Amino acid sequence: MNQSIGCVSVLVRDYDEAIAFYTRALRFSVAEDTEQGEGRRWVTLAPPGSAGPRLLLARAKNDRERASVGCQAGGRVFLFLNTDDFDGDFAQMKAHGVTFREDPRQEAYGTVAVFEDLYGNLWDLIMPKAGR
Repeated sequence: MNQSIGCVSVLVRDYDEAIAFYTRALRFSVAEDTEQGEGRRWVTLAPPGSAGPRLLLARAKNDRERASVGCQAGGRVFLFLNTDDFDGDFAQMKAHGVTFREDPRQEAYGTVAVFEDLYGNLWDLIMPKAGR
């Protein structure tokens, strides 16, 4: 049996503002945007060059979900974006207004810096060391 993670769902306030952020600031592409009726959409985004899991934008539909937008991991890093060009991606993201919580640092696993998406979810931008 083979399994893989196809999507990771991220709660958002609005589909279009989320699409604008992820495509502009992180250079993700829209892989799918399908109307599902009653204002719902199936929206998936993919990082540049990725054949792995996609980000599924899920518009919050009630008070409980709206309260969780931006805090899906309880304030911890939620998602990890690997890159093979840390300096280029870091500079591009900063130029597009992405807030980094720290300066880049070296860890045993590679170069990393924590950043926030437009809702405050924390991500790691990581350039893994060779062989990891």
